[in-house]
Amino acid sequence: MRAILMAAGVGSRISRHVDKPKSTLEVDGIPLIRRTVDMLTSEGIEVAVVIGFMGDRIRDALEGCDVRFYENPFYRVTNSMASLWFARDFLVDDDTILANADVFWGNGLLDRLISEDEDIVMLADESRVEVGDYFFDVHDGLLTGYGKELPLESRTTEYVGMAMLKGGVVPEFRRHLEEMVSQGKYDLWWENVLYEHILENPVHVRDVSDLFWAEIDYIDDYARILDYVRTGDLSVKVRTEKI
Repeated sequence: MRAILMAAGVGSRISRHVDKPKSTLEVDGIPLIRRTVDMLTSEGIEVAVVIGFMGDRIRDALEGCDVRFYENPFYRVTNSMASLWFARDFLVDDDTILANADVFWGNGLLDRLISEDEDIVMLADESRVEVGDYFFDVHDGLLTGYGKELPLESRTTEYVGMAMLKGGVVPEFRRHLEEMVSQGKYDLWWENVLYEHILENPVHVRDVSDLFWAEIDYIDDYARILDYVRTGDLSVKVRTEKI
């Protein structure tokens, strides 16, 4: 099994509060991305990290870790689609986790992901539909709609920021990725590779509302992670501010 963590972005919404990549913010004394990498490698998973903004800080945070680095030098003018393209050689025919590096993985999240049998699975949280960053419309366990501006009445869950692809679909996923980048779609998110080919490769969505997770977009997200680590209170994961 392999995993690719996208860590190239600037994180403009939180950059006025911190002077480092948000994936290197410390949680219980450990950089967030190192905590994730340690979690993955402890399960025997090979890990690649795509860097860009302040890449040296991320390398420092992962010093001594068994990680393969790829670099997106155009991180200021592209999106995570391009970041994944630079790591495309790591996409072979192994089961592969794709995830954004600014997500805190609570206990049980990785187990939930790797225990899935479907070809393509994305994690989402049904407890968060009114306030959040990116929403899904899910019916019978399958993704049918998605977007930051998805109407409230169409939202059934909030996307967590990670997916798992079985090895059999990874080569096809890579071909679609390369085609989309060649068409100039490098300003999209890596998840758009799944969205644009959803009819031929259905995307299954699994609920993790019973587990803690948090994507660091704002300084308040980071504060919630620290509160959870300190208290173990699952309720602190819920955003209360409007995005």
